[in-house]
Amino acid sequence: MDTFVTALPAKRKPDGESSDVATSKAKTRKYDEAYLALGFTSTTVGKEERPQCVVCLKILACDSLKPNKLKRHLETTHPEHKDKPVEFFRKKLAHCRAQQSRFTKAASLSVNAQLASYKVAYRVAQCKKPHTIAEELILPSAIDMVSTMIDEATASKLKVIPLSNNTIARRIYDMSKDIEEQLNDKIRDRRFALQMDEATDSNKDCLLITYVRFIDVDDLREDLLFCKQVTSRATADELFKIIDTYLREADLKWEDCVGICTDGAQAMAGRKGGLQALIKRVTPNVQWTHCMIHREALVSKQLSPDLHDVMTDVITTVNYIKTRPVKARIFSALCEEMGSDHTAVLFHSESRWLSRGKVLSRVFELRDEIRIFLEGEENELAPKFNNNKFVMKLAYLSDMFQKLNELNLQMQGSNTHLPHLADKITSFTRKLEMWEQQVTEGNIDSFEKLKSFIEVNKLQNTVIPCMKAHISALQKHFQRYFPVQDPTQYDWIRDPFSATPPAEFSTTENEQFIDVTSDSTMRLEFKSKTLAAFWIGVEKEFPLLGKRALATLLPFATSYLCEIGFSAVASIKTKYRSKLDIENELRVAVSQLQPRFEKICIMKQAHTSH
Repeated sequence: MDTFVTALPAKRKPDGESSDVATSKAKTRKYDEAYLALGFTSTTVGKEERPQCVVCLKILACDSLKPNKLKRHLETTHPEHKDKPVEFFRKKLAHCRAQQSRFTKAASLSVNAQLASYKVAYRVAQCKKPHTIAEELILPSAIDMVSTMIDEATASKLKVIPLSNNTIARRIYDMSKDIEEQLNDKIRDRRFALQMDEATDSNKDCLLITYVRFIDVDDLREDLLFCKQVTSRATADELFKIIDTYLREADLKWEDCVGICTDGAQAMAGRKGGLQALIKRVTPNVQWTHCMIHREALVSKQLSPDLHDVMTDVITTVNYIKTRPVKARIFSALCEEMGSDHTAVLFHSESRWLSRGKVLSRVFELRDEIRIFLEGEENELAPKFNNNKFVMKLAYLSDMFQKLNELNLQMQGSNTHLPHLADKITSFTRKLEMWEQQVTEGNIDSFEKLKSFIEVNKLQNTVIPCMKAHISALQKHFQRYFPVQDPTQYDWIRDPFSATPPAEFSTTENEQFIDVTSDSTMRLEFKSKTLAAFWIGVEKEFPLLGKRALATLLPFATSYLCEIGFSAVASIKTKYRSKLDIENELRVAVSQLQPRFEKICIMKQAHTSH
């Protein structure tokens, strides 16, 4: 061994190199295969090559890569191996590498299993399913599919994925917090608008749901801001406290809020003590909007006494059939025997926007079946469906509410804004004027069901006065809930290249408007981009004009997203999951943002299933 150590070749200084440089380079050693006879292999730590003992696997410092220091470690730490041949250490090295390979494989397996666990949890939350479905259905099904299509060995690897009930709950919590962090980072120090609504879920818990709209890169984005439980009475003070606390904790500023949209409840819309008033105290320039869909629903509820009686009789008839299981089955069998397109009537619900129209249409379509059924039951409502005037009123209501439902549907959806919905309301009010004029002249072509019923039965239209009075009342109620405004006030936003600037524009804004409308490149962009995306681009170059347009486009016009949120709550929080932390589940289920799986996994220690 001494001979081997002294026989190691000395490094030769290159010609022309100074002694200092030579000394510096002499200190930088590289591993030599001959060091294996001393029981050492090499490993890389960072960017340094270091010696590693193949017996104890200890990694020495970089400057220990010298024969005398390696020999000292062998003789002092492993004296029993100092005279072993090189073949002994070669076997130790092979065993060491095999062990490291197993460690690396086990580590990568647990990391991949953790990532797979998060992705499965994400799908469970997106589908609004119970957490136990992952372990009880998804994993066994995946194992069955892999074992059938590939082999048992590959399928057994899936068993290490942690998918227990508590694990899925923790995964959803982690993803929810990551999505919330992303969202708050995008909103912070930027303008945003809010829409909010409160309702009671199936567990009698009062929830306040709030959505946010903000500018993200080059377009508007909408997402769930929070869903909080109201622990006491849902007063304006309590609701404001919840919103204000969240904004402070998320480091969001009230000054950046440009609009709020709520329904017309006193706690929300009150100008003196409602949520609207409390928010305007902290940010006076905020724009409040009464949800346009709610306003349209309020208008549609207004009925004259004659039509109200028809609606009451229809609801009574539906309840008589639907609330009694035996009668519902008999009616269904009757419809099947008569070859009807439907076999059941629909329940009426005041809280559903489209309920009245659907109920009336279904009852009108099944009027003959209902008449026969009620006559067999000797019900007092049976003569109503034999009365042509009653059926004509029913047909008219079915037609009118179908048109109101079409308007309602046109106002639903994400990324809707005030100019767009104002056009829809203006169009419908103009149609009301046309229908009133047509009905006065005896023309009922716009009401298809009523016209068809009269023509088939060769009847005289005796409900024209009732129709005219109802249409006239609708016009007045639309004017009340949707005050008449200048129809051209949004033209410069809808199509700046065909409109004139408003009179209230400042000199600078007029100059910027001329610059925009004279730019042929922007004219092409206007045709290819959404309205919001176009004005966001304009703001970058013409800030005054773009900011003024976005002050109209950014605020919500409806609380449609809140209604979607409550529908998701109804799917998630069933009576079997009444104690669920709904906010985290709801955020992952409805958010448009994707969790950053890799970042989440880095922050967690990977463990396989046990």
